[in-house]
Amino acid sequence: MIRSIFIALFFALSSVASAQNAVRDSSLFDPHVSISYAFHLPGGEMVDRFGNSSNIGIGFHIKSKTNWYYGIQATYQFGNRVIEPGLMSNLTIEGGYIMDIQGQLSKISIQQRGYMITLDGGRLFDVIGPNKNSGILAFGGVGFMQHKIRIEHQENEIPQLEGEYLKGYDRLSNGLALHQFVGYFHMSNNRLVNFYVGLEAWQGFTQGRRPIYFDTREPGNAKRFDALGGIRAGWTLHLYKRLSNGFYYY
Repeated sequence: MIRSIFIALFFALSSVASAQNAVRDSSLFDPHVSISYAFHLPGGEMVDRFGNSSNIGIGFHIKSKTNWYYGIQATYQFGNRVIEPGLMSNLTIEGGYIMDIQGQLSKISIQQRGYMITLDGGRLFDVIGPNKNSGILAFGGVGFMQHKIRIEHQENEIPQLEGEYLKGYDRLSNGLALHQFVGYFHMSNNRLVNFYVGLEAWQGFTQGRRPIYFDTREPGNAKRFDALGGIRAGWTLHLYKRLSNGFYYY
C-alpha cells in the first residue's frame, strides 16, 4: 500500500515538473475556460437610462501555438441605478408612490438587467510575463446585446405591473454588439496563478422591442447607441495536451 502511494506521488510530481517545463519553455496550444467580473461606466444613450453597473462572464477561448486568440463568451449585466425619465409616471401619485390593488403604498424594486454574447478574435503578444504563454492580450468581438429595466413588487399586488402589462414599462432593447479588450494575460509556470486583467469597451447598436411605452405613450421601437466601458478581471482554467498522452488540466 505504501509502495503504491509513493509510486503515485512520483508520477504526480513528474507530471507537474513536465507541465511546468512545457509552460516555461514553449508556446502552447491552450484551450481554457474563464470566469470574470467587470465594472462598467455607461456611455452613449445608456447614460440616460442607467448608472454604473457590474458584469459577470464566462467564456471558452483558445490560444494557438502562434499566439492567435479566439473563442466565445457570455456575460450577465446588473445594476441598481435606473434613471429612465418618465418611468411609471402614469401610475404614481403625489410623492412618487404607487398604490397596490388594496390602496396601500407599494414597495417596488427597480434594477438594470442585461446580457451580451460575442465571438472573439485577437492575439497574445508575449512581450512581458514569465513565459511565452503570457503577455499583452488584445482582441475584439461581435455579437448580441440586450438590456432592460427589471421591476419587482413581491409584497404588493399591482395588476398594471404584472404579466404582459409589465412589458409596457421594461424598456427592452437589443441588437448588434461590438466588444474590445486589451490587457495582461498570465499563465504561471507553477500552474497556481492564471488570470487576466485589462480595459474593455462595448458598443451596442440596439433598438427598442416594445410597440409603445404605457407611461410616456411614446413608441418603444426607437434605435439607440448604447456604450459601456470599464475594467475586467478573470480567472482561467487551462487544459492543454501533454507531449506524452491525454490532457492536462489546471
